[in-house]
Amino acid sequence: MTGFRVVTDLDECQAIWMAVTPSEFITDLWAVRECFHRHYRNEPYFIVAEDDKGINGLLPLSRVEKLQCYHYFPGETWHGKTWLEQNRIFSCDGVFAELLAHCPSVYRLNYLLPEQHLAEAGAVVDELGYLFHPPRYEYNIENFYEEFSRKSSKRMKRDIESIEELGVTYRYNNLADFEYIADLSIKRFGEDSYFSDKRFRESFRSLMHYFNENEMLRITTVIINNILAAVDVGCIYRGTYTLLAGGTHWAFPGVAKLINMHHMKYACEQKLKTVDFLCGDFSWKKLFHLTPRPLHVLSNMSVQPCRSETNVTENAIFA
Repeated sequence: MTGFRVVTDLDECQAIWMAVTPSEFITDLWAVRECFHRHYRNEPYFIVAEDDKGINGLLPLSRVEKLQCYHYFPGETWHGKTWLEQNRIFSCDGVFAELLAHCPSVYRLNYLLPEQHLAEAGAVVDELGYLFHPPRYEYNIENFYEEFSRKSSKRMKRDIESIEELGVTYRYNNLADFEYIADLSIKRFGEDSYFSDKRFRESFRSLMHYFNENEMLRITTVIINNILAAVDVGCIYRGTYTLLAGGTHWAFPGVAKLINMHHMKYACEQKLKTVDFLCGDFSWKKLFHLTPRPLHVLSNMSVQPCRSETNVTENAIFA
């Protein structure tokens, strides 16, 4: 027989999380979640299902007091939505519906990985993530170009070459470049920038230092005429290269195409499994023929706020 209980002690939440969560994505790592929890300080509310064999279900929530709502742990909300992706609800032995039945009255769970029980519970597609798979192209970027028409392929290469002719240099893992994009994102987007929330900015800084200390960090900076033309903050974990935040300088149209192709070439050279460009329906992702991955939302809220199109994770523009 399965019993249910609520856990709010952070240490016990950590032990339960680490016992049942696979370490497939960076967001499966407790340390990544904790980088945000330490700055947001939302109360954990883990709904745990157990039988005589042990834990057979986990719905990890946080209470976001300001919104009077429960979100996926650690509840790092911005405009009513959390930011971390690839969230999952652990359940077996048919306990999923009962986990939801034990949820507090108002909840919103964003960016859930697609699983059969989500559809049965009425989950709908939240947003599309976009992936590049180097093995599909035999780790050769030229094979990627062959997916395009001859005309489109030549135009893409020409656009990149025109930027390179300006005199492009790269540098990597300069942590100060993160501060640069965060400051300019706030100047450009004001309150519509994630970084306008001090909690998010400090969480992201903690996350960046965690990746750096564990040799997972990859910050890529494009410099043209001594100007930071583009900066992307990413990390590499278990063969997946995830791009987390970035921006391009308004004075260099086309530099986004350059840096994105740079990431894809690097992934091919390093024989990585996947490049994850995260969610955000920006036109270049479709133009690059990236593979869409649906992430789902499960909620009983009557109003469903949407992520702003000014999401600095994908399209910050330098002032």
